[in-house]
Amino acid sequence: MKKQELIHLHGLLAEVCNNYEGRTGQTVEREEYESLGVRPTSIHKSKTDHKAAVFALTGGITAAMSGEETEPVSAAAD
Repeated sequence: MKKQELIHLHGLLAEVCNNYEGRTGQTVEREEYESLGVRPTSIHKSKTDHKAAVFALTGGITAAMSGEETEPVSAAAD
């Protein structure tokens, strides 16, 4: 993945995180993400820095979502 694509993904994940928190009222754990000091607007940071931020943010989002109860998806009647 190119650096520009990774930065774009980083920005999208940040939006997903904000939207999820706003929709559910739950707080996504961002301690690891915040400690990296890399934001989607930090275009001067390296590709490796953005990759680490993407993984940290994804980990926080999935951890928050794993606590949710989900309804099983039923097959649509044909």
